[in-house]
Amino acid sequence: MSMSKIVESDSPEEFIAEIEKIQNSLPEKIDANPGNVEKGLAKLVLTLIDLIRQLLEKQGMRRMESDSLSEDEIEKLGETFMKLENKMKELKEILGLKDENLNLNLGPLGNLM
Repeated sequence: MSMSKIVESDSPEEFIAEIEKIQNSLPEKIDANPGNVEKGLAKLVLTLIDLIRQLLEKQGMRRMESDSLSEDEIEKLGETFMKLENKMKELKEILGLKDENLNLNLGPLGNLM
């Protein structure tokens, strides 16, 4: 994913305002505490898993609505998504995370989910 953005302006004030907007969305410092590394990595992994799960559920719904899945396939999909949801709840509880924590701030692009 490229975050390059072209800022064209004849006004130095507009250019500075755009740079400040981008700069204000970045953290002032990075918390490189070794104690937080495991939790941060787990948060990232669970966020990505949740994003993929949401995409797969949407694809499954589209396929169901287009009648391209058999009853058996629909049953298997439902069971799989329920198991995944239960495992995600279990992992979030173990790690002390909530649904709100599973998101990524992409700076000027906003939140991932």
